[in-house]
Amino acid sequence: MSAVTGKRPALPGWLYVLFLTLLATATDEFIIAGVLPDIAGDLDVGVGAAGQLVTVFAVIYAVGAPTLAVVCERYPRRTVMVSALVVFVLANVAAAVAPGYWWLMAARVAAALGAAVVASAAFATAAAGAPQGEQGRYLGVVTAGMTAALFTGVPLGSWLGGALGWRATFWLIAVVGAVAAVGLLVAAPSVPGGEPAPLRERLAPLRNLRVLRLVAVTFLAASGGLMFYTYLAAYTAQVTSTSSGLLSFLLFVVGIAGLAGALLSGRITDAWGPARSLRLVVGGHALALGLAALLVFSGTDNRFVLALVIGCWSLFAWGLTPPVQGSILEAADPASGMTALALNISGLYLGTGVAAAVGGVVISTAGTQYVPVAAAMLMGLSFVLTLVPAAARTSVHACASASTSPIDR
Repeated sequence: MSAVTGKRPALPGWLYVLFLTLLATATDEFIIAGVLPDIAGDLDVGVGAAGQLVTVFAVIYAVGAPTLAVVCERYPRRTVMVSALVVFVLANVAAAVAPGYWWLMAARVAAALGAAVVASAAFATAAAGAPQGEQGRYLGVVTAGMTAALFTGVPLGSWLGGALGWRATFWLIAVVGAVAAVGLLVAAPSVPGGEPAPLRERLAPLRNLRVLRLVAVTFLAASGGLMFYTYLAAYTAQVTSTSSGLLSFLLFVVGIAGLAGALLSGRITDAWGPARSLRLVVGGHALALGLAALLVFSGTDNRFVLALVIGCWSLFAWGLTPPVQGSILEAADPASGMTALALNISGLYLGTGVAAAVGGVVISTAGTQYVPVAAAMLMGLSFVLTLVPAAARTSVHACASASTSPIDR
């Protein structure tokens, strides 16, 4: 079906298991920020040192995703996901019982490696298991799992940490991860790994200019969009003087709009194709950040206008993954699709790190009001890269099927 809207076949149960899987791994990534003071106090380290647990997770995730994907490319996707989830669960159990800071750091490294493998294999499975013309929709559901962590898993885990202690948050993630592993073992489609191939062929995405261009699109989009998200509290205070309780509402708006953006983007990707949809999402994101910049300089002290702008921004910000992952699968060699997806995830996480650093520099040198300006400029560069002509494309499904068929549904 080519229409964006309309009745479509019901989604399979295994796709919801992938949703739960990405919800668990994304919650593990974000949740620790809410319990850092408790961890610092319990383990007798500074808050800054505790904060490095977040940094290390992100760096290991970014480096581990493409590195381990090269190793795991040849194995069945279900085996890869379940095995990585077992590592992820055990790492969170180790974090929950950590007797000291360095034990907890090691557990976070192991959890990041497991999560990185799971994410790459999950996206590859969703694309390969989707019917013809439904790849974007399936990728959108998986992406929604990551988005939902922002306003479900993270708040719940933070509340649990406050009520029962920070260790309870890791127990929660371990339980959800274990449930997801059982679900995948029972319900996930049988997607074979790639054919045995030399390392040079496995590393083909590193030499594929089309893939690298799309990774650069993701990197710049993450740098701009997540810069704005990272400093959303400071931006809100800059726009309106009546910010009491407003930030919590805006974060809720971000979550709801982001979830809608991920799902809608998947449908648009199926209807219009990945390349056109990617230009729409990135271009819309750049315009939304431009509106955010205009709002802060306009002097308009209106929380409803602010919420509208934030909702518009979030709709585009979390709509990136379906079209960019679809474009990656089109551009990649069939034998290295999972590695190419992992490389794109690495670009996303590296962009996340750059976002916080560059945003901090902008605030310290120019002021908070220039954060959306800098973010819009980075997003503009990302949009320019989406306009670069590419060679003739094959379909996402053809690429996915060529590397993974047959699929036992």
